[in-house]
Amino acid sequence: MEEKITGSEILIRALADNGVECMFGYPGGQIMPVYDKIFENPYGLRHYLARHEQGAIHAAEGYARATGRTGVVITTSGPGAMNLLTGLADALMDSTPLVAISGQVGCGMLGKDAFQESDVISSVLPVTKWALQVRRPEDIAPAISRAFYIANSGRPGPVVIDLARDAQIGMAVYEKQSQPFIRSYDSDPQPEKETIEKAARLINESQRPLVLAGHGVMISGAEKNLAELAEKADLPVGCTMLGLSALPSDHPQYVGMLGMHGNLGPNINTNRADLIVAVGMRFDDRVTGDVKKYAPDARIIHIDIDASEFDKMIKCDLHVHSDAGKALAALLPLVETGSHKEWRASFDQHRRVEEDRVMARELGCASEKRGMLMGGVIRKVCEAFGNDAVIVTDVGQNQMFAVKYSRFTRTRSLISSGGLGTMGYGLPAAIGAKIGVPDRTVVLFCGDGGLQMTIEELGMIMEYNVGVKIVLLNNNFLGNVRQWQHLFYKGRYSCTPMVNPDFRMLAGAYGIEASDVADISQLDAAIAEMRDSRGAYLLNVNIDETDMVFPMTPGGNGVDEILLNESEYYKPV
Repeated sequence: MEEKITGSEILIRALADNGVECMFGYPGGQIMPVYDKIFENPYGLRHYLARHEQGAIHAAEGYARATGRTGVVITTSGPGAMNLLTGLADALMDSTPLVAISGQVGCGMLGKDAFQESDVISSVLPVTKWALQVRRPEDIAPAISRAFYIANSGRPGPVVIDLARDAQIGMAVYEKQSQPFIRSYDSDPQPEKETIEKAARLINESQRPLVLAGHGVMISGAEKNLAELAEKADLPVGCTMLGLSALPSDHPQYVGMLGMHGNLGPNINTNRADLIVAVGMRFDDRVTGDVKKYAPDARIIHIDIDASEFDKMIKCDLHVHSDAGKALAALLPLVETGSHKEWRASFDQHRRVEEDRVMARELGCASEKRGMLMGGVIRKVCEAFGNDAVIVTDVGQNQMFAVKYSRFTRTRSLISSGGLGTMGYGLPAAIGAKIGVPDRTVVLFCGDGGLQMTIEELGMIMEYNVGVKIVLLNNNFLGNVRQWQHLFYKGRYSCTPMVNPDFRMLAGAYGIEASDVADISQLDAAIAEMRDSRGAYLLNVNIDETDMVFPMTPGGNGVDEILLNESEYYKPV
């Protein structure tokens, strides 16, 4: 008879058997038996100690987004588990596969307000795909097997396993699990032949088609299928923010980013198209603008693995319930070779206006006032790394400028908090991404506000020598809120100016190379120094506080009602 082992060792063996190589976490009283087994480390798992549980889960998100594998985070009960909630909500909205393991008090103390007890399951249910409390050691391996299956199948998302102390210290025989079968869970819906044929006919008949590519394209590994379909039928492709890098930025079919701060061409032509093919995206309100004004002349095909997204925001003409890769592969032989030369040329017309009226000033870097401009700084940094870095952003103006002015040459090259818009996401996510893809350059663009929300994770960089390049776009403001206050609140900058520390000295305290750039004359040399540095680097760039992100579709506007600057709407010919 096989020897019994503790539930904590069962957990570590189950993680190893599910392909886990590394995990992020923070120990505490009710997860200590598990950490005792991590100390022994008989299965070679690497553990990265974050400085806060929120940092740990964002690092796990960055790892998952960079690699496509399931991120793992471990924490203790009570405050430790509660500190995961923001990351769980972020991962759910952005379809990021995570398994979060929390410690819990012993079964005899459940519901008695014991020290550091919280009702984890009730708390996390709204922000997870699945959550389970485990009270017996023999239930750990099946729970972990099911957790990984649910987290990274279908539409990926976060799963929580709450481990009572009894389960961690109890004894049981470990049994390696096969892939679970869940009767009510269809993780791989197949595209229906009739629906695919209808979709192909709509594409073949269209004169002004537009593909909207979302994050689901990369989740399903459908980048090649998307490119082949777009090339064969001559379809212009716009990307959501999280869909960026699904096609290279210089691909002839790529026409720009969609959304509130997206490019003029895809936003204007959304409302001129006669067919929209939405692939692996969910019609987020930042993409649609006023839904009553959205795509009035278009038939709409929606391809998504998550049927709950159908008609949630936009009423569509055809639903393809399937993995994006399988749907596009099925469409490819049925779609005719097409030519939409004049239609695609209209995107170029809008692009030239945007380049002349908006981007030219930003790319000049230097403003008429104090400091540099974000767009130009970002473009210079990206070019210094051959436009081949994994770009990670925090949230705010730094995010919008980064996604607009970066260029991408290969897939999975943008990691950002989309649906939840989580400030503080950037630094730990960049650390997790670099750990996940150590052979790629990882560049973080962040603002002074977001960086300070999780700045303690510089400790993780110091301890594990994680070579993230940090570009701090420092305007001494909560810049995105300031922009809205300037445009819509009569310039009443309530609680947005920031008195900041000396970031270069802070970086130095963590053993991280750093430099300050106060003037554009210093910028190129500082970027080159960061590029050539062997490890982590923080480049603190003085940004003009009045710099604002344009184009912009203000809230409540139609997607084609776009500001070119703070007072002028775009009026296309």
